[in-house]
This record gives sequence, structure tokens and C-alpha cells, in this order.
Amino acid sequence: MRLQIKDEKTGGDLLLFNNEQGFDRHYFTRDKSNKRFTIAWNPGASQTVTIDEEAYEFPSNSLLTLLFDQSFHFERADGIIAWQFNREFYCIMDHDSEVSCVGFLFGTTDHLFIHLKPEAQQKLKLLFDVFSDELKANDNIRNEMLLALLKRLISYITGLARAEYVPVKKVKDEKYNLIRKFNLLVEASFKSEHAVSFYAAQLFKSPKTLSNLFALYNHKSPSRVIQERILIEAKRLLAYTDKPVKAITYELGFEDMPHFSNFFKKHMKQSPQDFRNNRSIPVSGK
Repeated sequence: MRLQIKDEKTGGDLLLFNNEQGFDRHYFTRDKSNKRFTIAWNPGASQTVTIDEEAYEFPSNSLLTLLFDQSFHFERADGIIAWQFNREFYCIMDHDSEVSCVGFLFGTTDHLFIHLKPEAQQKLKLLFDVFSDELKANDNIRNEMLLALLKRLISYITGLARAEYVPVKKVKDEKYNLIRKFNLLVEASFKSEHAVSFYAAQLFKSPKTLSNLFALYNHKSPSRVIQERILIEAKRLLAYTDKPVKAITYELGFEDMPHFSNFFKKHMKQSPQDFRNNRSIPVSGK
């Protein structure tokens, strides 16, 4: 099943998938013009999801959120329930104060596999049924209803993700917001700005303050977050495009090819060209 609503005036787009064998995404080719965020639910047995040429275990009864510029496919796509939407339908940034998800659900370098307890599974099933009914309806308030439902879905998932991934000794909201804002700034500027000091200055904090704050909820340092985001983009460009390594070097903000090559080798244990020529799909468990 593939249900869709599209607003011809705004370009807003919302889709619902269930039992679709061909459900996948190829950002750099077929889907480059369709910049849709994805919320995927695996209600069945554990399976493999491959994201940007890396394979991960997608546990049974769990959720996964994916950015519009990520490519992915599932081992058993017909077992996946998924929602997709673009910024024109629902701009996460504009609604961030309401759903508190920018830089968390859709803005981290990690893939969040959100485990669902039985009550959460039931809640998702009810939401799916209502989405399905509204997408099949034909009335004047359908768009408004679906927008409200999507907002509710994102808000609910954000609560589940925070409960699972943010430690019990939670930081205060204003400090937690700094983490989210940092991730958002990195997403916007990682190609040109590689130093933690740049992002710290944007947030009116010192690099040490940011490092201490990150340590409260995540083992990663701010510098590692930046490095991993650069590395993700490097792998995407090498795997999905035919751009020369030299062009990728400058696109990612490196001064020269040796600098980029050393960075890539440090993290991937092979040169950019070797990765492109011999790329494999290692399985990374969560």
C-alpha cells in the first residue's frame, strides 16, 4: 500500500507505506528531487537495513528516522511501515519549539533505533490506522488533519527517543537545547567549518563547555560529531557519485587531497579511491 497527498500550491508531500516490496530511497539518483524525511517502523522480525552503503540490524518492533539525503533499502521492505514527508508539508525547524526534535530525531550522526514497548506499538498502530483513513478521505480539511497527525507522531516518537537515549540524570532543558542546536549548526556548516570553536562561538559557549555538556548525555565529543558528519558525506559522495576525489576534497572543505586522504584513512583504514573501488557493506550492530 502506498498512499500519498500532495499540495500542488506549496509542493507539500506526505506518503504512507505498508507492505510495499519496492520501498527504498536513492538520494543521489532517482530521489534527488524528492527531499523527504522518513520514519520507518519494523513491526515484524529483526532484519537488515542498509543506509548509505552500511548495513545495520533493524530490531523487531523498533523505529528508525532517516534524513532526506540518505539512501537506504531494507532486507524485507514489505514488512516495513513508513511515513515520508518533505519540508514543504512540515518544516521540522519551524516547529522545533513544539516537537523538540531538531538535532535529535533528524539531526545526529547516529542512527536512532527506538525500541517500542507493547503500549507504544499499540499507539503506533492506532496512528497508522488514522493516517490511512485520512489519506483515503476526500474533504476540505484533510491537509489540516494530516498535518496535526504528523506533528503528533513526531512529538510522540521524540518522547520515546529521549526516554531511551537521554540518561536519567537529564540536563536542564536549556542545556539540552544547546546539544540540539549544535547538531543543527553542524548539519548546516560541516562542509566549510571543521572546528569546534566555530560552533561554540555561534552558541556563545567555550569548546570546553560544549565537551562537558556532551559528556553528560553521549560519549561522543563535539569534534567527533563533526568528523563523523564529514565522513558520512565523504562516503556518500564516493559511493553514489562519479565526482573526482579532488572535487570531493574541496567540496568538504579540505585544503588539499593529502589532508582529505589522511583524514579518510584514519577513520576508514583505506584511501578514498580504494573505498570507491572496493566498497563493501559491513554489518554494524547497534
